[in-house]
Amino acid sequence: MTPGSLRLRRGCFAVLLAAVALFPGPVYAAPPCTGRHCRSAGLVRWSRPLPGSWVEGPGPDGIVPAQGDAYVAMNHGVAAVGIGLTVYAYRSRTGAALWAATLAGFPAGARLVSVRVWPGVVTAGVAVPAGPAGGVPARREAVLSEATGRVLRTYPAAPFGGAVSAGRKRTVIVGNTAVTSYDNRTGAVAWSRPTGPAAQAWKADGSTLYVTVAAGGYLSGAPARALRRISLRTGAQRMVRPAGRSFRGELSRAVDGVVVFTDARGTVSYNGRTGARLWRRDGAVPVLADGAGSLLYLSAGAALAGVDPWTGRTEAHVPGGSAAGTSAFYAARDGVVLGLDPGAQGGAWGYGVAADRVLWTSPALPWPHYFVGLSGVGGSAAPASGGVLLADCAQAGPGRRCTRPELTALNW
Repeated sequence: MTPGSLRLRRGCFAVLLAAVALFPGPVYAAPPCTGRHCRSAGLVRWSRPLPGSWVEGPGPDGIVPAQGDAYVAMNHGVAAVGIGLTVYAYRSRTGAALWAATLAGFPAGARLVSVRVWPGVVTAGVAVPAGPAGGVPARREAVLSEATGRVLRTYPAAPFGGAVSAGRKRTVIVGNTAVTSYDNRTGAVAWSRPTGPAAQAWKADGSTLYVTVAAGGYLSGAPARALRRISLRTGAQRMVRPAGRSFRGELSRAVDGVVVFTDARGTVSYNGRTGARLWRRDGAVPVLADGAGSLLYLSAGAALAGVDPWTGRTEAHVPGGSAAGTSAFYAARDGVVLGLDPGAQGGAWGYGVAADRVLWTSPALPWPHYFVGLSGVGGSAAPASGGVLLADCAQAGPGRRCTRPELTALNW
C-alpha cells in the first residue's frame, strides 16, 4: 500500500468519526403537543450535581470536565458516570445516588476511558500509560457490582476494546490478540478466540461480534480480508469472506445482520453471514442505526436518509434545517431520531420519521452536552433505558467556569 492510499484511508476514517460524533441537523420549533407520548417525552426526569470542575467547552461541546474526559452510560435501571478514576452510580428512574467507587491499584496517569452498564454489573475501562522505560499504553477493564460498586474483577483489554458483553456471571472482553469470556466469580477463562498478533477493528450487533482480519490490525490501514463472526453467548466462531480479495474500506457499523464499511467513495454494505456485497451508496457515511426500527441512517447533505440495511432502499428522511451546523443528530430509537440544539440555551428534540415532524422538545438547558461513545456499546441513550443523559451548567461563573454543573436525565 502506498503512503498516499494509507493517508486516504486514515483521513476517510477520521471523517467518519467526526460525522458520528457531531452531524449537522435541523433546528425546529415543535408544534403543540397533546398526546400522552408528547406529555412525557422530552421532560426532565431528574438532575443531580456533577462532581469535579467543569468548564464551558469550545464550539458546540457544551460543558466538559476541566481536566480529562467524562463517560456515562444508562441502562438496566442504572445511570453511571466516570470521571478521573471514580465511577458514580444513580438509579436511572429517580436519580437517587447508589454508590461512588474509586478504582485503586492503577499507576499515576491512569484514567477512565469508558463506562458501560449491563444487567447486574457496570464495566469501566481504564487506560494505563506506558512505563518510564516506554512501551505501549495498556488498558484494563474493571467489572463492578451494580448494587454496591465493589470491584469484582479486572481484565486485560485492547486500548479500543474492553467489555462487549457482561452480566453477573460472565464478561466478554475484546483484547489485543483475542476475544475472551471470563467467569466473574473465579476469573477463569470460559472461552477465548484468538484474533491475531495485532488489535483489530470490531463491531457488535446484538449477541454477535464482528472482528476484522487485517494484516497489521486496524492501525495499519490494510484492508479486511475477512471477518470473524463470534457468538457472544457461546464463543462459536465462523469466518466470513467477501467475494473479492477484501472488504472495501473500514468497518463502521453492524446492524440487523448486515456489516457496513466506509471507504473514500462512501458506504458499502455486506451480508454478515455470507460476505456477499449488498449495496453501495456513494457520497454518504453511516451516522446512526436504529436497531428496533431496523434502519441505518446515512448522511444526505444536511439531512439523514434512513435506509433498509439489507437493500439500501431509502425508507425514511430526516430533513436538515436552515441553520445547519447549529444542531446535531445524536441517536435513534423506535423510529425517533434524537437531536440536540447546543449553545447557551440549547435543548433536545425528537423527530418522528413516520410522522415526518418533531414529536417533542425539551426545556431549554444552559450549555447542554451529550456524551458520545464511538464504540457503539453502552452510551447515554441506550435503547432500553427510555431516557438520555446529558451534562448542563445550571450556573456559570467567571470566564468559562461552570459553578453548578449538573447531570440531567430526560425522558425519551
